[in-house]
Amino acid sequence: MRLRDAVLLASCCSVLVSCSSSRHDPNEKYYLVAANIKVPYWQTAGAGLIKAAKDIGVAAEVVGPDNYDPAGEHDAFQRTIAKKPAGILVSAADVKTVQPDIDAAVQQGIPVITIDSDVPTSKRLLFIGTNNYQAGLMGGKLLAKLTNGKAETVVYTIPSQPNLEERLHGYKDAFAEYPNIKIKQVIDMKGDEGVTFDATKAAIADKNKPDAFVCLEAIACKVVADVLNREHMTGKAVIAMDTDRGTLDWIQKGMINATIAQKPFTMAYFGLSLLDDIHHSKTPPQSGTSNSFATLPEFVDTGTTLIDKNNVGDFTKAQDSATAGGQKM
Repeated sequence: MRLRDAVLLASCCSVLVSCSSSRHDPNEKYYLVAANIKVPYWQTAGAGLIKAAKDIGVAAEVVGPDNYDPAGEHDAFQRTIAKKPAGILVSAADVKTVQPDIDAAVQQGIPVITIDSDVPTSKRLLFIGTNNYQAGLMGGKLLAKLTNGKAETVVYTIPSQPNLEERLHGYKDAFAEYPNIKIKQVIDMKGDEGVTFDATKAAIADKNKPDAFVCLEAIACKVVADVLNREHMTGKAVIAMDTDRGTLDWIQKGMINATIAQKPFTMAYFGLSLLDDIHHSKTPPQSGTSNSFATLPEFVDTGTTLIDKNNVGDFTKAQDSATAGGQKM
């Protein structure tokens, strides 16, 4: 092999994922901590995590409560710290609950990266995820187009999550250009399909029925569509978030107009790859918004995709291919 080729091969091996597992300890393991980990969103993130782990040659696992449970996520994080992992990815269900956990892990020398939902006031190294404000703007402009700029709108969210607050901010700024689009009600759906079902039934029972429904998190809009379908209410504008299979099915059936898809596979894949580089780096990484010479960015935007009836079939096939397999190594 020529020297130039050898240097090129060595350089390729050092970028994010290594060509071999020779630098890795047999006990080296990385974790992704989240809440509601059985929903398709986190199944997709888990697939990205495991793909990265296999490519690199390390162990990885998704941990956390099966349902929306910030306290359960805290407990899972504490158990993870006790295992002395090589690094942690975490999505904050509640900022106040998880911030002390992040700071405790970093204090013990465990690198932590937030994905999906950030905790900017913590000691985490950086955030990898969606520009949630822009996602809200995208959804707001689409709703204005669907309703010709006039709609009484119901919004479903979880107020404790900063990523959802940023999306709502984006929607509100988009609506500011359309004085005839009003937010009639903001519903705290508490990460619960039952709460969403009951709240939607109550909303459409009101004399002044909503014209549009906006879901800022993953599971609400499939429930909204189900209720509207049961009540034979057509012609409502419904904009979802993420790619729960139920959401995709209702897009195909015409009860949901579109969903704004994030890239949890990418978040987890890139996040673990970066954690591995950080863990094996001889130089401690530098981060922070006030550090002009930081070696890490403050935020990596993984982007969004608008999915509607035109591309939902292709997306579903790609999703099935990417998420084939388990979540644990």
